Amino acid sequence: MTRFVALYRMPADVEGFDRDYRHTHLPLVAATPGLVRVEVSPVRRTVLGEPAVHLMAVMHFADGAAFKAAMGSPEWAAAGRNLAEIGGVELATMFVLEEAEVTDLSGTSASPEDVMTD
Repeated sequence: MTRFVALYRMPADVEGFDRDYRHTHLPLVAATPGLVRVEVSPVRRTVLGEPAVHLMAVMHFADGAAFKAAMGSPEWAAAGRNLAEIGGVELATMFVLEEAEVTDLSGTSASPEDVMTD
């Protein structure tokens, strides 16, 4: 599974951005070939650092090949143009995640803070 993540900083017009993001951008993203799932989460609060994060979107692709094909698709390009039109490109930090390393914490007394990595 390859995941593409977009973190969006707080927009000046939250209601307008949310409306445009959900009603125009997400339908374009959903049309991307090879996309398995999209998770969009409002960020309740930013614990450390600035600026405040508004939304996190995680797009799931079956594998690296599916992701690479999606990046070259006209549907992905249309979603990118739309994101620029609604002002999201200036707000976004985007990155690709490698496969997650899962740590079994059963039977340990470690707290979540003890197992966080850089």
